[in-house]
Amino acid sequence: MTNDAGLVLHLRCELPAASAEVFRALTEPRELARWWGPDGFTIPAVESDLRPGGAYRIDMRPPEGALFHLAGEFLDVDPPRLLRYTFRWEEPDPEDRETVVTLELRDLGEGAAGLVLTQGEFATERRRALHEEGWTQSFGKLERLLTPP
Repeated sequence: MTNDAGLVLHLRCELPAASAEVFRALTEPRELARWWGPDGFTIPAVESDLRPGGAYRIDMRPPEGALFHLAGEFLDVDPPRLLRYTFRWEEPDPEDRETVVTLELRDLGEGAAGLVLTQGEFATERRRALHEEGWTQSFGKLERLLTPP
C-alpha cells in the first residue's frame, strides 16, 4: 500500500479477486462486517441502503471499550468500479469532521483488482493518520478474506 502526505488520505492496494467480488465485499453488510475496522474490532451490525442518497450505519466495537457508530450517505454507486460516500462519526472527537470516501476499482487481470481509496479532507494530521492506520488494517483483513484457500 502507498499513501500521499497532506490532510487527504490516499491508499492503493491490489486484491486477489475481480472487481465485482471486491465491490460486493465493500458493499454487502454481511461481507463488510467480516473485514471492516482496525485489528481486534468487531462489527455487530451494518445497515445499508446502497443507492445514491441512501444512508448507511456501522456499529463498531473496539477490543476493550464501548460500541460507537459510523454513518453517512452514498453519493455515487457504480458497480463494480466506483463507490463514494460521506463518512462521519456519530460520537465525534473534537478534531473530527465529515469526510468523503471514494473507492475506485479496476480489474488487473488474472483475478486481481486494484483498489484506490481517497478520503478527506481531515481537520488534523492526527485524524488523517488514525484513518490511515484503520484503513490499512481493514484492507489487510479484506485481502486475507478474498485470498483463495
